[in-house]
Amino acid sequence: MRLPILLAALCLVAACAPPAQVSKSPGQPEVGVGFGLPSRFAASAGGGSTLAGDFMDLSFAMESGRTLDVFSRFEGPVTVALAGTVPPTAPRDLGALIGRLRAEAGLDIKPASGGGATITIEFAARSDLRRLAPQAACFVVPNVSSLAEYRRLRGSAAVDWAQVTRRERAAIFIPSDTSPQEVRDCLHEELAQALGPLNDLYRLSDSVFNDDNFHSVLTGFDMAILRAYYSPSLASGMMRAEVAARLPGILGGGAVGAQSSTPAEWTRSIETALGKKGPLAARQDAARRALDIARGQGWNDGRLGFSHFALARLLAGTNPQRAMDEFARAADIYSRHPGGEVHLAHIDMQLSAMALAGGLTEQAIRLADRAIPVVRRHENAALLATLQLIKAEALEQLGDARAAAALRLDTQPLARYGFGSDSAVRARMRDIAAVAGRAGNG
Repeated sequence: MRLPILLAALCLVAACAPPAQVSKSPGQPEVGVGFGLPSRFAASAGGGSTLAGDFMDLSFAMESGRTLDVFSRFEGPVTVALAGTVPPTAPRDLGALIGRLRAEAGLDIKPASGGGATITIEFAARSDLRRLAPQAACFVVPNVSSLAEYRRLRGSAAVDWAQVTRRERAAIFIPSDTSPQEVRDCLHEELAQALGPLNDLYRLSDSVFNDDNFHSVLTGFDMAILRAYYSPSLASGMMRAEVAARLPGILGGGAVGAQSSTPAEWTRSIETALGKKGPLAARQDAARRALDIARGQGWNDGRLGFSHFALARLLAGTNPQRAMDEFARAADIYSRHPGGEVHLAHIDMQLSAMALAGGLTEQAIRLADRAIPVVRRHENAALLATLQLIKAEALEQLGDARAAAALRLDTQPLARYGFGSDSAVRARMRDIAAVAGRAGNG
């Protein structure tokens, strides 16, 4: 399941705003954002045995930590249908995603043309979904095709993924009253999990199968996992040892090796640090605890980088110098790992905001300019809009009001796609103006 967005990509200081509620005014045009060609990254896991180990850990466990006894997938063509209160951008974004899954993962998947679909994506009010899954922004359930059917079967073995040996039907539930980007991100992660792995691993730096939410859309690594998932050499009902024995031939690597596990205490500490409950000091303590655990485990991967990042974000408003040091440590780690460029862009956004707050306007522009091309490639409209609005505010501070106004105008479609409503966009602009010590925009 995709957790609610809690990361600093959409924050200016230490706290994140909740996902925006969509409230289109009459006559407002449909939001549309073009990023050019879809993202296509090379599979970046380091070697066949590492990829095989990641595949096994993704495929034989759930996010809760519960193990799965058998391998399951859909056998045969997969069709996908939209239902409920479908947001206007969802059909286009789903079409683009299906095109990528066909081209990059080689999946036999297409939109449903009538009749029962293999996978149904139903949109409903966020409040309705929260009553069923309080901690999830969106989620996927086996053996149902509607929210009404899930309500009837909730709590039964029929909707227990651990009881599934062959996938026949599934339903994905996504809020209809959220931003277009959140809808798209849910489509990517939940459709990938409906088709393939049900687990997330914090150690993966180049994947949406990771609750750090740095990646918004499926990466090359994710496509490689899904391609392997539907290899003719695998079949539903296989036991763990059978799958492990066949993976080297599928992935072209050696035997499956043991992978570094993540202690539950680290995960709990990270979730506390990034949550919205409790005083700031307690969340900072949780981030320090996560960092201590990461160091004690001897990690030098994305989990250590994320620990530094989480602590830095929470210190930005109270101890900016220490925050900059922690951001620098996170950046050093991410710079040495596959897919790390998007993590570095998130850090640059934070540093750009801090530079703006400190009156270092030219530095704020340089940091924003460094991150913007990366973020555009990774199709994160909310982060891209934030960076461009920070740059516009810096231009305003430098006295170039005309360039600032032009950049804000150009950013509007991105911001509406990323944040969901004109009021949310105006609120973000006011936040950025406040960081710069200027009265907010109306």
